Amino acid sequence: MDEEGERLMNLCRRLSALLLAALLMTAGAALPALAAAPSQEQITVLFTHDLHSHFLPVSDGQGGAYGGYARLKTVIDQQKAIHPDALLLDGGDFSMGSLFQTAYSASALELRVMGAMGYDVTTFGNHEYDYRAAGLADMLQAALASGGPLPAIVEANYLPPEEGQEGYDQDAQAVWDAFDDYGVADYVLLERGGIWYAVFGIAGLDADECAPMSGMVLHDIQDTARRVVEEATAACLEENGVEPVIICLSHSGTDGKGKGEDYELAREVDGIDLIISGHTHSTLAQPIQVGDTYIVSAGEYGKNLGSITLNWDGSGVSLASYELIPIDGSVEEDAGLARWIQQAKGEVEENYLSAFGLGFDQALADNPYVFDSVDQVSATQHESTLGNLFADAYRWAAEQATGAQVDVAITASGVIRESLPQGEVTVSDVFNAASLGIGADGVPGYPLVSVYLTGADLKTVLEIDASVTPLMPAAQLFSAGVEYSFNTSRMLFNKVTGSALRRDDGSTEAIVDNQLYHVVTGLYCGQMLGAVEDTSFGLLSVTARDENGNPIDMDRLEDYIVHDQEGSEVKEWYAIAAYLQSMDGEVEGAYGQTDGRKVVYASWNPVELFKNPNKFTFIALGVLLALILIVVLVVALVVRRITRRKGSYTRGYQGYRGRRRGVHR
Repeated sequence: MDEEGERLMNLCRRLSALLLAALLMTAGAALPALAAAPSQEQITVLFTHDLHSHFLPVSDGQGGAYGGYARLKTVIDQQKAIHPDALLLDGGDFSMGSLFQTAYSASALELRVMGAMGYDVTTFGNHEYDYRAAGLADMLQAALASGGPLPAIVEANYLPPEEGQEGYDQDAQAVWDAFDDYGVADYVLLERGGIWYAVFGIAGLDADECAPMSGMVLHDIQDTARRVVEEATAACLEENGVEPVIICLSHSGTDGKGKGEDYELAREVDGIDLIISGHTHSTLAQPIQVGDTYIVSAGEYGKNLGSITLNWDGSGVSLASYELIPIDGSVEEDAGLARWIQQAKGEVEENYLSAFGLGFDQALADNPYVFDSVDQVSATQHESTLGNLFADAYRWAAEQATGAQVDVAITASGVIRESLPQGEVTVSDVFNAASLGIGADGVPGYPLVSVYLTGADLKTVLEIDASVTPLMPAAQLFSAGVEYSFNTSRMLFNKVTGSALRRDDGSTEAIVDNQLYHVVTGLYCGQMLGAVEDTSFGLLSVTARDENGNPIDMDRLEDYIVHDQEGSEVKEWYAIAAYLQSMDGEVEGAYGQTDGRKVVYASWNPVELFKNPNKFTFIALGVLLALILIVVLVVALVVRRITRRKGSYTRGYQGYRGRRRGVHR
């Protein structure tokens, strides 16, 4: 090798050495960074809540429709194609809201269709107890007997009484047996794509209050959640060697302002990564973050499929993405599920509607008017043409069934579940609007009840509407046979400024305090009115009576159910359907506008504020006068003390000046 070649060889060796050193230094610098970065994976959860048996799309009041399980199934499948390891969860109230619920106890259509859509886990909402403990037990057994795919069910704190506890009976034991057979548990552990999840169920305080005939015992929400988080985490560590993602299916809800029962749950209980929040029908455009917990809601009736993707580092989560996917007319129906639903409609017609001589899609009347939506019914205190129609239907149906005159009929916004559409109104539409509950006969649908109220108690009912509704919109009342007005600016529990009976000929009569009046309402509404004394801390009370004026034991209100001439219970929904049928094909013009039976206004005119005062206004005025007197006395004492001090100061100053003069002299 010549001298020039050797120099080139040495240069190559030096360059190679330098390059190798640079590579080693770069690798060495990168290793600590790699070691410090925690491993992180993404998880996706798809969710719904408050489906309420809405197998079919719901009118949006603007010529379109949202929801429908055949559409929902299409979107679920699309999302699972994108996220193969996604969980599909539901936050409860999967039943009660359409004609399909009538097969709840007999064939469990709701759980079966959820299984067909691919749901992994659901929980119970308050409406799963509408058919009482026995109905829940029958539903679970019917679901098992179907042999098809079913979602797991979790419920940790809303459970039947145990043997030896108050309320334990054969129905409670039937629920325990059904829980064991189905596998209902506090929580379940699931693995998807190498990630373990612990999913548990919780019922809230308001959910319990909305299930007066559940027969269940509500255990402390936060204590139960802490226990389940601890137990599920320990079980997953022991069995699988990893911590699980903790997901709570909570039927408790948020208040629309970023707070509510689920907010409190997240704030008080550590370790929950995600809360699927049902019950309040909330739609959260973005998750609520409380500490390390995310709270999500997708709206009711399957109007959206919620999708949340989280970063998971093995011990906690952070938000990656969140989306509410609309289920609307732009989504094609899944053909297989659409056929399944059609078969279910036939089952409902055969096993339920045939007893009423009606069909699922049978037209009852044409409606040329736009009625309030469900949200509008509750949004403000007002007279509603939809509420008027329902109350008139109850009064008409009770009189048709019994031949007895009914003075007043009452319904509440909380039992109006849907509006009636403009155009053709079908049997299905009417049932959906008044779909709650079950009667003493075990047949779906709350029945009407017939009781008597004194005039004084009837006036109290009107005051409940005026004073309680702002605090509890579901308590807004709509009535037939009575007219009244109230000033929203007046004293609480003394807002009503005038009331009278309204007779069929348009004449009015004064309501006499000690006279009995025949009143008809729905069973659930009657039970709620019976609970007024407890909910108003004893300030208000309404005593239901029999025709002789004897007080009724509200635990026996079912003894006063309205029956027709064949002895069948008159259901709320059927009263409305029959009333519409009586209109000869078109909804009567009276429902095109309100008729002044409830007048709501606001006035600060002193005459309007203080006319017709009752004890609450006198008490408030007495308290106000006492406060004014106290303030006057305090001011007088302060002024007197200041005056005394000023006098002492003046005399002292004058003496000082005198002394100064003496010194100068």
